[in-house]
Amino acid sequence: MAKGEMKYSDFVEVYEELYATTKRLEKETILAGFLKKLAKEGEPEWIYLLRGKVTPDYDDRILGLSDKLAMKAIGKTFGIKDEEIAKRYRKIGDIGELAEEFAGRKRQTSLFARKLTVEKVFSNLRKVMEVEGKGAVTGKTALISELLGNASGKEAKYIVRMLVGQLRVGVADATLREAIAEALFPEEKQEMGKKLEVAYDMANDFAIVFEAASKGKKELDKIDIVVGRPMNVMLPVKVTEIGEAFRICGKPAAIEHKYDGFRVVINKIGNDVKLFTRRLENVTNQFPDVVQTIKKFIKAKEVILDSEVVGYEPKTKRQRPFEAISQRIKRKYDIEKLEKELPVEVNVFDIIYHNGESLMQKPFSERRKVLEKIIPYEKWKIRLSMQIVTDSEEVALKFYNEALKAGEEGIMIKNLNAGYQQGRRVGYIVKMKPAANDLDFVITGAEYGSGKRGGMLTSYIVACREGEKYLEVGKVSSGLKELEQEGGTTYEEMTALLKPLIESEKGKVVKVKPKIIVSVTYQNIQGSPSYDSGFAMRFPRITNYRPDYHLKDIATLDDIKMEVEKAKKGMSHLG
Repeated sequence: MAKGEMKYSDFVEVYEELYATTKRLEKETILAGFLKKLAKEGEPEWIYLLRGKVTPDYDDRILGLSDKLAMKAIGKTFGIKDEEIAKRYRKIGDIGELAEEFAGRKRQTSLFARKLTVEKVFSNLRKVMEVEGKGAVTGKTALISELLGNASGKEAKYIVRMLVGQLRVGVADATLREAIAEALFPEEKQEMGKKLEVAYDMANDFAIVFEAASKGKKELDKIDIVVGRPMNVMLPVKVTEIGEAFRICGKPAAIEHKYDGFRVVINKIGNDVKLFTRRLENVTNQFPDVVQTIKKFIKAKEVILDSEVVGYEPKTKRQRPFEAISQRIKRKYDIEKLEKELPVEVNVFDIIYHNGESLMQKPFSERRKVLEKIIPYEKWKIRLSMQIVTDSEEVALKFYNEALKAGEEGIMIKNLNAGYQQGRRVGYIVKMKPAANDLDFVITGAEYGSGKRGGMLTSYIVACREGEKYLEVGKVSSGLKELEQEGGTTYEEMTALLKPLIESEKGKVVKVKPKIIVSVTYQNIQGSPSYDSGFAMRFPRITNYRPDYHLKDIATLDDIKMEVEKAKKGMSHLG
């Protein structure tokens, strides 16, 4: 087979093997064997297909077809009436298996169907994603039909599953990284797994990492942050006591206010400014005021800044809670109106790149000095995060209490000698805020309300993460009413967010794709057979909708177990 003519059936074989196991190590071995072949093709972007995508993770465009449009394409391809398609779908319940059934019938009667190449599938799927405007539905349907008309049953199944965002083969970031290490560096898998993680944090693009790894270790070392491309950020661990913070970060340490805003990584190249959230979403268009602030006050030619954007009341200048300002992340219209109603201030707390030089390996104390030179203080526009440097627990505790009195969430404690390490690294940075039982979860189901809230999804099933699975930990029915009163997320808005994600309905209960993340407070967590995590929250309440968070930021099953153990120890101490 000539280079670049790999058959899509090769991918399908891998999908089938991956689908058949839930064991991570088995998945890694399956992927590793396939990646050895894929490396020879010279088409690194094809690696996206293993995760049901045709773009890097930071690209917020999605294939995202509705089941309805997918059924329309299946019907057109195989000459089946809408009624029959809908009837079979109700019986089968899986859009991929529906495509498999009709494609299988067609294949048996067709003598001239061509074998699908990976190149053709990748090309058409990317075009489907890019078609917009008038005639988009017709254009998308034609591209899909071209693929399905030449697909075997199983090929059709996975093409359609990708189109509707339900590939379901369980290839998480870590699984794919370890598989690349096993495929290309079998003798140094553990060491190279860590190196690949660092490279991926820099690039956020498996094609770049896979291509570099295919050429050897030295090429991986060349991967660096690029101004204008989203990157994973450094994340803190939680502490509850100042002494614990100093133990982790060392003495003396930098202590700063923890602002109740949302994380924004600011990229500036000349006069071009781009803004990314911690979940790698481009929110430049939603914040033209921030863009203008950066253009006006930051004189550096090239810079990447880590910041917290905080909202405030235009008249009283009182800080607004995150939930109120989150409207500006969600909305893609009425930008000018929101800009006036919900103004923001940029609080810069770190720098990653400056005028041609990466500062990631520089100690935080040095990075702070660079910030002090380039960040001006312009009230209600931009400022450096408030900071003290101390080795005194008494001084640190006083600063913490003053931060709370000023309306901040708490404080951040930072190791003065540490570089900028992406992800959650013990020893670099910690956060401390008043003790509260709160965790971040993803919504996986919901229930329609009644009476005044009839037609709206008003009760939400939330889940934690375990590997590639999402396990339910309870149902939350309160909190949004209070948030609405603060100018935050309403039941109508939450319903609008969840409806496009509905995968199935049973009576008033719907199952949704895991995408919407919320912060939840609760009285305690206890063992429960009612949910597949084995745990349930008592008296849960939603405190925030977090459009700035990524699925990897939600609580894990281990986090839940840790909270349960901490509560047990507390009760034991009381006894």
